[in-house]
Amino acid sequence: SGAGKDTLMNGAQERLGGNPRYRFVRRIITRPGDLGEEAHDSATEQEFEARRQGGEFALTWRAHGLHYAIPTDIALDLAEAAARFPVSVIEVSAPADVLARRLAARGREDAVDVARRLSRAIELPLPVDRHSVVNDGTVEQGVRRLLAAISRAAGDAPPA
Repeated sequence: SGAGKDTLMNGAQERLGGNPRYRFVRRIITRPGDLGEEAHDSATEQEFEARRQGGEFALTWRAHGLHYAIPTDIALDLAEAAARFPVSVIEVSAPADVLARRLAARGREDAVDVARRLSRAIELPLPVDRHSVVNDGTVEQGVRRLLAAISRAAGDAPPA
């Protein structure tokens, strides 16, 4: 949180969205859709649970008091990709002082919640290739770094 992944994904989608090799999937989140730059579809807790029980989600998780999901229509794309390619994860991060400043500027959480977010570490349970993007500069620099990581993960030449 606060690393700027949604901002960078928006920039990458502007550049790669017309390319059929890439798919940008909107998350479903139990938060109103008008908060910040996080592109998502909103659902109430009740709507989310009904959709989850109805099998509409390929993946769900809970974080920061909210429910998140990825729709099931991505499952076929993922299964095909996993059968043909190694799995890679691109981790977007930023230095702690940058994260703290960004989280505070959003105004969604108090200082205790911001400190809690900054102290957590996420470990991936599966052996995957991990590519890192440090987003500590301008949006354009971050988008270029993300596009380079996408190219590395896909085994392509880096973008110009």
